[in-house]
Amino acid sequence: MKAVIQRVTSASVAVEREITGQIGHGIMILLGVEKGDTTAQADWLVDKICGLRMFYDAAGKMNLSVKDIGGSLLIVSQFTLAGNCNKGRRPSFDTAAPADEGKRLYEYFVATAVRSGVPVETGIFQADMQVELVNDGPVTFILER
Repeated sequence: MKAVIQRVTSASVAVEREITGQIGHGIMILLGVEKGDTTAQADWLVDKICGLRMFYDAAGKMNLSVKDIGGSLLIVSQFTLAGNCNKGRRPSFDTAAPADEGKRLYEYFVATAVRSGVPVETGIFQADMQVELVNDGPVTFILER
């Protein structure tokens, strides 16, 4: 399971010009599910993201988590994170989880994030989405589990 997380001042996701999720200050999460991924990995990632100290404190140090600042999460499924571009010019998605398994784990990830107490907004699994965000910093991390 892979997640690209970005500290944002705002972010939104739309499907067919309709906003499905929108947040202010918080974390934009692009989540990729691969074959063999488990709910334990999702649990670990949610815990790591919600507790990761990537927001500035009063002294200007990254000492605060999204929970500490009262921020939100915008979670968007990102199939292409499983893409392998090492050979040729067309990405291979051999490691991506099948759609039904990917959806199950994406929905589990979202439900786990909701249970964490952080406000959560989402995109729509397998939809063609348009994502807008203002990356704050920029601060971006890649997490794999």
